[in-house]
Parts: sequence; C-alpha cells; structure tokens
Amino acid sequence: MTDILSLSKLLLFYKNREVQNALVEHAKDKEIAVKFGEKGFGKRPDTLQYQNDILELVKQGATSFHASEELWQNPLQLDTLMKKSDIEKLRKGWDLVLDIDCKFLEYSQIAADLVIKALRHHGIKSVSCKFSGNHGFHIAIPFEAFPETVHDKDIKELFPEAPRRIAAYLKEMTRKHLGSEILKKDDINTIVKKTGKTFTELVPRGEFDPFKVLEIDTILISSRHLYRMPYSFNEKSGLISVPIDPSKVLEFDKKSAEPEKVAVNKFVFLNRKDIVKNEAKQLIMQAFDFSMRKESEMEELRKSRKEYGDFEALQQAIPEEFFPPCIRLGLQGMEDGKKRFTFILVNFLTSVGWDYEKIEKILRDWNKKNKEELREVTLVGQLRYHKQQKKKILPPNCANGMYYKEIGLCHPDNLCQRIKNPVNYAKRKVYYLNREKEKENNTRKKKNPPKERLEK
Repeated sequence: MTDILSLSKLLLFYKNREVQNALVEHAKDKEIAVKFGEKGFGKRPDTLQYQNDILELVKQGATSFHASEELWQNPLQLDTLMKKSDIEKLRKGWDLVLDIDCKFLEYSQIAADLVIKALRHHGIKSVSCKFSGNHGFHIAIPFEAFPETVHDKDIKELFPEAPRRIAAYLKEMTRKHLGSEILKKDDINTIVKKTGKTFTELVPRGEFDPFKVLEIDTILISSRHLYRMPYSFNEKSGLISVPIDPSKVLEFDKKSAEPEKVAVNKFVFLNRKDIVKNEAKQLIMQAFDFSMRKESEMEELRKSRKEYGDFEALQQAIPEEFFPPCIRLGLQGMEDGKKRFTFILVNFLTSVGWDYEKIEKILRDWNKKNKEELREVTLVGQLRYHKQQKKKILPPNCANGMYYKEIGLCHPDNLCQRIKNPVNYAKRKVYYLNREKEKENNTRKKKNPPKERLEK
C-alpha cells in the first residue's frame, strides 16, 4: 500500500456510515468490481449489498469501487463466456455515463459545463455530475429518463449503440463553443506548450480542434464497462470521486475532494427519484438522427471518391481555370484576411497537384496585387511550414465562415451548392470536362468511322 493511500486513511474514510450507505445505494442492479490497489481488480462479477461488506473489503486491501453502466436482472449471473443474446436477456437497462477526461482539469471543467448545458437544452433535468477523482468528470442521466423504444427497438437493447451515438452527437454539438472557450482561457501557443502537441495537430485544416486535447468518451462505452463509483478513492491522486452541483462545475476546487474534507452531500450521482419519464427522448432521437446523417454523408463521400478518384493520386496540376470562385476572387488581391487566404491557398494548391515552386510564384504574384503586401517572412514562412509537414492538408470546408464569408470570398455559383470544400469544386470541374470531351470523341468516332485499309 502506498503512502498516498495508507490503510489508516482508507479505513478512516470508508468507515463513515453515510459513505457506506451511498455506495450500497448506488450499487443496486449494477455489476460491481473492487480494486485492490496495485494488485488490480478482484473477482468479477461482484455486488455490494451490505454496508459492513465495504469495511471488510477495505481491511483486505480494497482501495476503490467500480460499477457497470448497465443494469442487470442478476449481476452475479454474468460470465465472460456468455453469448451476446444471453447478456441482452440479463440486461434490464443502462445509464448514460459520459466520461470527460483531460490532463488539464480546467479544460475538463469547460467541457463538462458545456455538456451539462447541452443536456439541459434538451429538456433534461435529471442530470448529475461527479468529479472523477483526478483530471475529469462523469456526467450521467438515469435509464428511467429515456423512452421505452427508439425506432421500434427496445431501449434496453440499444447498448452500447445509443450511448455512443449520444456522446458523438454531444461532441459535435459542443465542438465550436468548447474550442472558443478553451482559447479564451489559453492562446494556441500556450496550449501547444501545455500539451506538447504540434500546432498542426491542434489546428487541423485551419481550426482549433478541442478534442485533440480532451475526450468525451465514445470508445470505452462498451458492454460491462465500469466507472468509478461516487465516494470512492482514486488511487493515482488520493482524492475522492465526489458528486457535485452540475450548475457549478466551473467553480469546482480539487481541494474539496480531499478525503478529510469530503462528506456525503445532497447531490446524488444518478438520482432515480422524481425523474420525468421520457425527458431524454428529444436527446436520443436527435442523436440517432445526427448519426444517420453522418453515416449518409460518409457513404456519399465514399461514392464521390470512387466516382471522381482520389486527389492524392493526381498526376497533373489542375489549371487555374478550374479553380472555385473563392480562390479566383482571392487571387485578384485583397485588403483584409490575407493571412487566412495564404493558409487557404497553400493547402488548396498542394491538394490540386501544384508543386512548391509554382505555389511560391503564384503567392508572390498574388501578394503584389494586394493593397498592402504581406511581409516576406509571413508569405514564405507559411509555405516552408507546409513543406515540413510532408503531407497534403485540405483547406477549410466552405461552411467555415471564418475563412470565406468573413473575408469576403464567398460568392458561390451553381456548382458550389453541391460541394463542401474548394478542392472538390476543382475536382468536379475537371471530371465534368473530361467526361464531356470523352462524349465528343465518341460522337466524332461514330460520325467519322476510320476508313478500312485498301487491300493491295
């Protein structure tokens, strides 16, 4: 046993009858796993039914208690060799437990606050939250808040599919706000230093991606996945996973999770009292609709790549005459947004097959047309940086207003309505032209068949 979790410290905390009662209450219908410090978890499946069991387990070396997201008819009947169909018969439901994790607690706080607000926005009152005990937070909605069926399927059978879809939906819903709020706290250079990640990793395609520094768990939501129970120690930090007021996540101080300061409070993690039935219906329906749209978009993208070919395999540079309106307009010279356009242009040109020598020339020619020229170090620096990455990166998508509308470049034509990225515009233009040429050649061959060779 390490000093951070001495037996005396563990016993002092877990002998509290209110803590024991909270653990036993939370364990109802859940599979429980007990962790014995560095020795790892004890036997699975297990349950917690009596308060006195907790103290006895601690005396045997137990350091923390973990519960399943799923609710079971009889958790002790679970077996790793069980068929999926048998597991589903045993499952009586599941709770949505989102794990927000980041090395930097202040970023986790921002993400947790936004997710809670997003859930409230969907009309859900039974949202609960607890500190994970180290760097993150767990946010939960009890099973009873969800509708009985979704798309004619029994809700209890939609695990882990439904939680995964909800997590993915909430990630996309909060992405822009989360990025903006983190950048208010730290500028991008500070985030680079803090995280040890490169600028390119953090700002793919010209926009800061907050999920490069933190995660809202969509991968570990799986059958028999466990989370740390409320009022349980975290072995790494020596702190308690304590329930907190969901509306005051941003005010949370880690010191309040020190075991000697923790008392069972009025905030119950996964409180099953006074739940409004179906209050999470809007959330789960919108999450399913969102994931279906994303799946449809991915299918369209796969079809597009198959039909038009992949830009990575371009054999020749696409000429300027096939560039989209935004690129052609920007190349005429600009007053504002020149740095952003430089970023767009370099990524666009490399993606449509231009080599760096030609890109440098077009950059210099463009810069001379600007009312106020960019400094040489900015112009060439952007190009040099791109060379060092040694990979092609698409310019920002057309929907990213900061890179097109805000600097006056977005003047779409008919084709623009059918594409999502300037590169796709050039790609389709070339495809359509080649198709028309092929049609003309076939028509010409039909009208003028080759003359048969005269026999001598």
